[in-house]
Amino acid sequence: MIKKVTGESWTPLLFPGWKQLRNRYAVSNKGRIASYKKNVLEDGKLLSGSLTTGYRTLNLHRPNNKGTLYIHREMAKLFLKKPTPKHKYVIHRNHKKLDNSLKNLRWATLEQMIDHQQGSPAKIAYKIKQANRTEGLKLTATQVKKIKKILSSKNRKITIKKLAEEYGVSEMTMYRIKSGENWGRI
Repeated sequence: MIKKVTGESWTPLLFPGWKQLRNRYAVSNKGRIASYKKNVLEDGKLLSGSLTTGYRTLNLHRPNNKGTLYIHREMAKLFLKKPTPKHKYVIHRNHKKLDNSLKNLRWATLEQMIDHQQGSPAKIAYKIKQANRTEGLKLTATQVKKIKKILSSKNRKITIKKLAEEYGVSEMTMYRIKSGENWGRI
């Protein structure tokens, strides 16, 4: 039996293969998940689910289907209107992947999702840590300045491959330096 929460409503999860399972599953507008036989509130059992890359998931073994259901995606499908067909991604407004309350979820386009991820506190902290890193680097700031000068030269005679070999790094590192993805602060 599930304890009622004020303002909470339950909606059955209908996904490919749900009829072959012993139990039924439902999600609430508060982000809770339950399994049940006949009625969520009467014979339901709250589930904590699993964590997959930080997201709350429900792993179900269904015939001919993937077993993982991402709860935030299922909630968005059930409770939130998709603005356009391009809105294929569901983001957590506060960047907390376990907060699946409806007010925290929003449909997003690929561009919106990428922009949102760049503003994540974890991503910002990582960028700061990387920018201040001094150990384990193959290149020095002086070397990067020389590389950037060579890469931006219109009369460059050396290929990126040769430049990478000369400095003992991968070609991808050179492309990332050129684009500013790596060593952007120099």
